[in-house]
Amino acid sequence: MQVVKIILIVLEVLVSIALIGAVLMQSGKEAGLSGAIAGNADTYMDKTGNSWDKMLARWTKWIALAWAVLGLALNLV
Repeated sequence: MQVVKIILIVLEVLVSIALIGAVLMQSGKEAGLSGAIAGNADTYMDKTGNSWDKMLARWTKWIALAWAVLGLALNLV
């Protein structure tokens, strides 16, 4: 059982690093309060930019899902 837990922890760390990388590689638009006041309508779900941003947004969702599932699996082990 300890081997399974160690494998899950290693996978969790690798998925966490991938999630951080996917989020940081996305192009940053004017965000926060200044973007809301200026009327910037670019949100996470509204990626109409280039295909790189769309791909990163799609991968971020799947990596976040894997991270959550691994977290639940670690809690059960």
